[in-house]
Amino acid sequence: MALSGLIKPSYGIGGGSAATLLFERLPDRLFAPLASPNRQRYWALLCRLHTKRFGPDAPLPPSHGFSVREIIQDIEDELVTQDLWENEDGATPDTPIAIRSNAVFNRLIESGWFRLERHGVEKKITMRPTVSQFLTLLVSFAETGPVFVSGKIRSIELNIQQIAEGKADGDTLVETAEQVRNLLEHVRNTGTNIRDIMESLSAEITTAQYVQRFFNDYIERVFIGDYRELKTREHPRSHMPQILRIVEDLYGSDHHRTRLIAWYEAKRCSGDRHRALQLFEKDIHRLFELRRIDEYLDRLDDEIRRANRRALAFLDYRLRSLRPVDHLVNRAIAAALSCQPPELGDPFPAGEMVSGEHLAEPRKLTERPVPSSLRRQVPSEAQLARSRIMLRAREVRSITPPKLAEYVLQQLNGQKRIDSDHLVYASITDICSYQTLAAVGLAMSANSRRLHLSAMTVARGFRVWMHDAPELPGADISGRPFSIEARKAASDGSRGQKR
Repeated sequence: MALSGLIKPSYGIGGGSAATLLFERLPDRLFAPLASPNRQRYWALLCRLHTKRFGPDAPLPPSHGFSVREIIQDIEDELVTQDLWENEDGATPDTPIAIRSNAVFNRLIESGWFRLERHGVEKKITMRPTVSQFLTLLVSFAETGPVFVSGKIRSIELNIQQIAEGKADGDTLVETAEQVRNLLEHVRNTGTNIRDIMESLSAEITTAQYVQRFFNDYIERVFIGDYRELKTREHPRSHMPQILRIVEDLYGSDHHRTRLIAWYEAKRCSGDRHRALQLFEKDIHRLFELRRIDEYLDRLDDEIRRANRRALAFLDYRLRSLRPVDHLVNRAIAAALSCQPPELGDPFPAGEMVSGEHLAEPRKLTERPVPSSLRRQVPSEAQLARSRIMLRAREVRSITPPKLAEYVLQQLNGQKRIDSDHLVYASITDICSYQTLAAVGLAMSANSRRLHLSAMTVARGFRVWMHDAPELPGADISGRPFSIEARKAASDGSRGQKR
């Protein structure tokens, strides 16, 4: 019995939220320069300093930081290449560049982008690790290009296999769940980005500008890099069933479940097992969300087809309508400048206007043969008998809650409890009922409230729980032993079912 479809827990995990943690990590006035009239110029300046001084690709900085003169010189070099700044804080474009660079430097110090430290008599400039990390995230977000789904799914598959083989622990599970979340978010947002770009391509721009923006913004910046290969068999997306099967094994296996929850409890929850279980189920649920990627891709296909049709219709209209109008306008202007009346001709072709050759030919009727009558096939007695046997076999093997409750009442026979080794199964229906009770016991013994509630809808008037004993072999059926206990309202429930 597949239990993965029932997993969708609700999370009430404690700890700080994003609304309270952001400004505990970042200075309060950090966004002030990026909200000023010169925000684009401040952003260009921060990007330059990130590339040259504080970013991960920059050279290794000195242990005590940079000197004030080095940072001010970098600011001056950037101000020289920028456009004129708008009037702000008393600084005008006519202000000398040395004064402007000092003003920008002081504002970045006050807003928290830089940290001024004193080493003896010398002042040094550093950037807090949290601010540097935040600036790296902003630069990465601004430079985000087409995402290759194949690389993301291949990385997810390798990480899941490492966890299943016992070569990785919960840290890899957390990272993989975050990768799945980011991948689905990118695919889901791509359709919205396409709609926004198509709306920005208004009819007021020229045809050349439309084509340039369509291919630059729509094709190069928003599109998925391996979109054409997504539906092929060679694409790693075809391995999705194997990935989900491994995730189901991780969630259902007691060995993996105990190992991963122990890692969460020791590394992330400080011994709080309940919170560790919630975090584990949260990451497993994110991994199971990977099955929704087909739904997001189908929706993205619709958006792409709609955008392509809209662009082709716009270009076709421009090419058909503007070219003859421009040609006629140019001819009229040239004729007016030459002071000569334009040559006027009649719209009729040469030759006779009305003749027998120009008349339409009569329609030719094609006679179609009369369709033959439909043949009726009467099934034989053997086919009817085989169909009835198949229906009876299906009916016997289908277990419904009323059937299961009737089987349990027969086995209890007035008792309040019975173990699985005392159950009697003399027919196919009894064997199927036994298997259903074993699956219900697994669900009721799980630590998931959703699984427990789903099992309660099947077990009407009784409860089932699994024993801690290992799996026992049997003559007909082998499995973990379980017990059945009748609830107080079992008799009322059975009367309600009979009614």
